Amino acid sequence: MTETPEGPVNKRDLTRRKVVVTGGAAIAAVGVGGGLAVNAFADEAASGAPSASSSETCYTLTSETTEGPYYIDADKIRQDVTEDEEGIPLTLTLKVIDAETCKPVKNAAVDIWHCSALGIYSGYEAMGSGGGGGGTPPTGAPTDAPSGTPTGGPGGGGGGHAEPTDDERYLRGTWKTDKHGYVTFRTVFPGWYQGRCVHIHVKVHVDGTWTDAGYEGGHTCHTGQLFFDEESVLASAEVAPYSTNEATRTTLDEDTIYPDNGPAGGLLYLKYNKRHIAKGVRAHLTLGVAPDETNDSTDTPPSASASAG
Repeated sequence: MTETPEGPVNKRDLTRRKVVVTGGAAIAAVGVGGGLAVNAFADEAASGAPSASSSETCYTLTSETTEGPYYIDADKIRQDVTEDEEGIPLTLTLKVIDAETCKPVKNAAVDIWHCSALGIYSGYEAMGSGGGGGGTPPTGAPTDAPSGTPTGGPGGGGGGHAEPTDDERYLRGTWKTDKHGYVTFRTVFPGWYQGRCVHIHVKVHVDGTWTDAGYEGGHTCHTGQLFFDEESVLASAEVAPYSTNEATRTTLDEDTIYPDNGPAGGLLYLKYNKRHIAKGVRAHLTLGVAPDETNDSTDTPPSASASAG
């Protein structure tokens, strides 16, 4: 088995959000997956994660990063976001804590979303790999002037929010942290597209209310990205369907959004069989957040050379 670190993070104000449950009582099953997290963080503690020894802070705040243009306000309350997408099974366990007190942040709504093994974002299939982040870069001057009102600040977190082109929602989901701050998702190992390293987007919403209809109100205290080390990505590239992905791949070191600060920047801890990564990967990370703050990415543009997603 191999075990490696990987990472998350960003900013904006959210006064009202509502997620819709398709089919009813998804919230009641929040405890499912709690057992998956029991021993998942032992290696994280051993790696020297900050402790409560400091009088000012207990844990390092996880870096905030860009939301990217392909966020869809959660309409899928579920732990398993796979929807029959092909790829290496990935179990992702996150623990959300208050970075100042190290107390678990319970009942938070955690969103994740990422591209498929071939670099496609659900909801944006018409845009191709990376929602337009892949393929041949455009040349020449633009022929159409932009219209409408921008949704973000300068740069819009990678060009502003893009309107969905379809109703697909695979590899997207929202779930509730338990009383210990844990949340677990089942998905597939993400693929890649031109301009970005392999990553998963994440948001943490707090101070809202869970109802039979989903999650309402509150604000976003964390917007980040979770990253995978090169060894794991190279291993995945040998397995179908990743092996058929012809997009130019950006490495973790080359990525312009990864903060380059290890787990504090979203670098995930990974466990998998080096010889048989196709059997599955388990990933985990503690997210240190500031629950009283609002962190969304629309006013935090990425580097000018970064791809949108």
